[in-house]
Amino acid sequence: MDTDNGTRWLTDDEQRAWRAHLDVSRLLMYQLERDLQPFGLTMNDYEILVNLSESEEHRMRMSDLAASTLQSKSRLSHQITRMENAGLVRRESCESDKRGLFAVLTEQGWETMRNVAPSHVASVRRHFIDQMSPEDLAHLHDSLRPIAEKLRVRRGRF
Repeated sequence: MDTDNGTRWLTDDEQRAWRAHLDVSRLLMYQLERDLQPFGLTMNDYEILVNLSESEEHRMRMSDLAASTLQSKSRLSHQITRMENAGLVRRESCESDKRGLFAVLTEQGWETMRNVAPSHVASVRRHFIDQMSPEDLAHLHDSLRPIAEKLRVRRGRF
């Protein structure tokens, strides 16, 4: 439905698709978060551990980690402090930029990742992957990829 001010309101089909996406996103993140609780981790913790575990030398500049996890530098700093207190990460100075800091995965952080990852993958599989056929997954990927690419470009990260 178009209005005089040019707003293109969502059609019934568009509204159903949008709301289903919101429901799945919220409910899935809620469930994945609950499944991480026995390990004493949040989804933010896990995302940071994944980023560090997949990076060279298990370390990332704090600014890059903030961008990668879509957190403000301030929020990430608080998160890293909490994770440092738990022994999962440590901060290191950047030799080439005295103002820069690295977040580094500790041995305990690496062991935590190794212990939690199988359970997390099982949770993702149980609550998401196994709910769709391979064809549905391929279609979902093909549908969402261009949206993600446009949003990355808009944000300035490729």
